[in-house]
Amino acid sequence: MVTENDLTRFREDGYLHVPGLLDPDADLVPLRTEYADTLDRAARDLVKRGEVASARDDLPFDNRLGHLMEESNGALNAYLDIALPQKGVRLDTPMHAGPATFALLRHPHILDAVEAFIGPEIYSNPTQHVRIKPPARRLANTTRVLSEIDTTVWHQDQGTLTPEADGTHLITVWIAVTKATRNNGCLLVAPGSHKRGLALHCHDARANYSRQAIPEHLVGKDRVPLEAKPGDVIFLDKNTMHASLTNRSRSVRWSLDFRYNPIGQPTGRPWFPGFIARSRVAPETELRDPREWANLWREAKKKLVADPPTSFQRWAEDDPGCA
Repeated sequence: MVTENDLTRFREDGYLHVPGLLDPDADLVPLRTEYADTLDRAARDLVKRGEVASARDDLPFDNRLGHLMEESNGALNAYLDIALPQKGVRLDTPMHAGPATFALLRHPHILDAVEAFIGPEIYSNPTQHVRIKPPARRLANTTRVLSEIDTTVWHQDQGTLTPEADGTHLITVWIAVTKATRNNGCLLVAPGSHKRGLALHCHDARANYSRQAIPEHLVGKDRVPLEAKPGDVIFLDKNTMHASLTNRSRSVRWSLDFRYNPIGQPTGRPWFPGFIARSRVAPETELRDPREWANLWREAKKKLVADPPTSFQRWAEDDPGCA
């Protein structure tokens, strides 16, 4: 599914759009069903915590998510994401680690394509997220940092990892669950930007997690919106500058982004749990049970509560290059 010509384009552009790599019905409907249940549990927990007045179970998924995101001031997002936050983790911090999500992490079409980029010994890097972006009007009054679900600022995935992973052969896999358009907040890339290496990231209150982003003047004028259909997959080099547009539509824009690297290379998130997704040499080492994957995150949460990382920012807020 990924040809030599594709790899040549990827090396030149820093990204590759593969239409229809996944089946919208067979592969993505189970994820949608899983998230409908997740949203229902999250709504009831938010009511219990006093974050929202009503579970809004009379509304369809899109409207319900938008209402709950707005009323909870963004607290809903933690229940949906497939990783823990990097700060302020508590034993009751929610996250999503369901079997349908795990099945996509190990989907043979995904791993076949990843193998073309990094080889057959594949580790699922724990830098992974779901982006269910409600219409921007639903986020207008929220005060939490919500760039992961609103307008993602310009960044490179390598810039979100610790320096020990600078030599890691990381590949990002971006999956369209719903249609992604210019109007509803599709991905933006700066073609060829990966050839410039790791760029300076400066403090930016809009940015999630590290609150760092590439200054606009370093991105350049060549910026390409990547519209996609459900089941399309976009592969990104770790140093490709990318961002996303704001969702100006009336429905959610939904995507997943996974990352993979060769087994044995640093993940850049040593406090989060990855796993062996494919090994031709030792297939018995592959993690195949979604319950074990969920348990890895539960154990990581306990460790983070007991011993949180001191810092995950690569650049100081007063870096002279950001003046």
